[in-house]
Amino acid sequence: MTQTAPASALTLSLSGLTCAGCVRKVETALSKTQGVQHASVNFATSRAQVTGENLDEAALISAVEGVGFEAERYDPAPDRAAREEADKARERAGLKRQLILAAILTLPVFVLEMGGHMIPGFHHFIMNTLGQTLSGSIQFVLTTLVLAFPGRRFFTLGGKALFRLAPEMNALVALGAGAAWAYSTLVLLAPELFPVEARHIYFEAAAMITTLILAGRYMEARAKGRTSAAIRKLIGLRPQTARVERDGEIVERALETIIRGDQVHVRPGERLPVDGVVADGQSYVDESMLTGEPVPVLKSEGDAVVGGSMNTNGALTVRTERTGADTVLSQIIAMVEHAQGAKLPIQSLVDRVTGVFVPAVIAIALITFFTWLMFAPDAGVSEALVKAVAVLIIACPCAMGLATPTSIMVGAGRGAELGVLFRHGEALQGLSGIRVAAFDKTGTLTEGRPTLTTIQTAGDVTEEGALALAAALEHNSEHPIARAVLKAAEERTISLPALKDWRAETGFGVTANLDDHSVALGSKRYMKRLGVDLDPVASAIKELDESGVTLIILARDAQVQAVFGVSDPIRPGAFAALDALRRQGVKIAMITGDGDAPAHAVGRALGIDDIRAETPPDEKYQAVASLRKAYGPVAFIGDGVNDAAALAEADVGVAMGSGSDIAVESADVVLMRDDPAKVAAALGLSRATLNNIKQNLVWAFGYNALLIPVAAGVFTPVFGWSLSPIFAAAAMAASSVCVLSNALRLRGFKG
Repeated sequence: MTQTAPASALTLSLSGLTCAGCVRKVETALSKTQGVQHASVNFATSRAQVTGENLDEAALISAVEGVGFEAERYDPAPDRAAREEADKARERAGLKRQLILAAILTLPVFVLEMGGHMIPGFHHFIMNTLGQTLSGSIQFVLTTLVLAFPGRRFFTLGGKALFRLAPEMNALVALGAGAAWAYSTLVLLAPELFPVEARHIYFEAAAMITTLILAGRYMEARAKGRTSAAIRKLIGLRPQTARVERDGEIVERALETIIRGDQVHVRPGERLPVDGVVADGQSYVDESMLTGEPVPVLKSEGDAVVGGSMNTNGALTVRTERTGADTVLSQIIAMVEHAQGAKLPIQSLVDRVTGVFVPAVIAIALITFFTWLMFAPDAGVSEALVKAVAVLIIACPCAMGLATPTSIMVGAGRGAELGVLFRHGEALQGLSGIRVAAFDKTGTLTEGRPTLTTIQTAGDVTEEGALALAAALEHNSEHPIARAVLKAAEERTISLPALKDWRAETGFGVTANLDDHSVALGSKRYMKRLGVDLDPVASAIKELDESGVTLIILARDAQVQAVFGVSDPIRPGAFAALDALRRQGVKIAMITGDGDAPAHAVGRALGIDDIRAETPPDEKYQAVASLRKAYGPVAFIGDGVNDAAALAEADVGVAMGSGSDIAVESADVVLMRDDPAKVAAALGLSRATLNNIKQNLVWAFGYNALLIPVAAGVFTPVFGWSLSPIFAAAAMAASSVCVLSNALRLRGFKG
């Protein structure tokens, strides 16, 4: 039963789409429905994404059905992909059966009619044995069976489209094959209606058109199935059952019955069924299908693990933290599906063209027919008909409809396999045009695991006392520098004092109260703002600044207590990553809240000359805007809460996968590994995908632009060039297969 509920966004699964013209019709129907602000249909996935206010699901489905297609609400259930794949497999099997039947029925027709053209002796043999009338009658019966059974879909769907005055690909096939069959039938049954020179039959053209287009549809269905191979691989990572503790026993249960807190037991060689934390055991876990990292990672008690990854050599007990749609694997699948279903700005050209393409083709076919009748009367009505049918068949816009979405599907899927997730399909196009890549420093270009290397105290403050107070102030912080301070305190087994009124200012520092005293920890700039006199530690600050380490200062009642130096090593892959980006013509910049000295120290090591240091979170987006004004479109790469505004402001925001949830939600691209080299891979894949789309569009449009005039006989009087309906059908089917094959080349992208 159809559900009606107010919504702001809905995804519908569609049935019956056969070409880009169908996409245009469905989008137009959905866009006219009340409450709809935007509707986008993806031909390759057969899904519609609709946004608006108070969307009525029943009204949307009714709108789709009103233009001759079927729709239902997209079901995101875990077994949905398996059901969709089963439906596609049934569709392929049905097409295969119809193709085999059509080929069996068509072969005798082709031999009887075309055999004589190829082998003159065979023509005489047929005339002397069967005779022209019996040969034509056999062809009539077999061709009628081809059109009535395997080819019925074209007439059913095409007829409905013509009745609604909204013709599409099926209408072109129905008109072409139907015209050839009708003309031939009249010649066979009432030859006296035609002059002797026009008494030709074209049953073989009608049958071959149907068979060849069915062959193209079958190959297209098979190729489209391969475009979603990445999704199937990801879904295949998810086990259907888990071994879980129940009443003191370990039993196997369906995955959907597992809840948070359950203790799940994973044996060597099994995939982890849930996201959680290792409660017991130690093992190397292979996360390559999720992160692209080929080396298994050692996991022991307290370490986080991700469902879908492979446990290799040890037994693990995992305390469940997330299940179902909340798991990392489910979110990755959702991201990839969303990206694959997106419509890029480049496709707007295709949509505008295909909106008028099919009616224009019918008009060209009619013009062709009457032009040949008027200006080449010697050729006769049969030649005019052949030319018109060839125009109808050669111009089917399947390749146009497939050109963009298939490349997006394969590109987004390949990205997932490499650990690069495009949260929005538009990022695939946007990333390809960036001119500058702006990196955050801590946790992005550096390891993000700083260590405390220096403590310089002032007055009679001890190192242990200063470290205890600093660790207490950083106790609630997740910043990498805070973790370095806390780790140092833990290593010295220092007990921490209890603080009150703890307050943090993101990007600056923290303050609190201790026994009616005000204490603060933060950057040099923060201390100056609090009115702290830094003269007692001026030499220590200068020395640490010159060494390029990050420094934080501890104050009590506006009196400086200590200066801490924290070092954060550069990621080993950062050097190669930036070199790869430069080779792709991208300018490198750094935007960081760290001090000028440590920022420039890292910048010098990496060869970055545009460095925006001491930039607080609320000004990072201004730095992004400044870079855009100076160089052009900007990609910002970051991993923290303080990067969210910059990620959102950038033309393309790229978040490191281990970064905060806010950073990931603000980004357009998510890297599943903390490896800046993946930025270059993402850019390379984006450009490869866009180039692939352009190649497909050039082929799809160029094919029609070149062959429609040939089919219409424009070059026949001068060069003698012509195109029979049979070859037109073969070329049309081949064009779609070429586009799909070209898109599938992206599966070999190496990054």
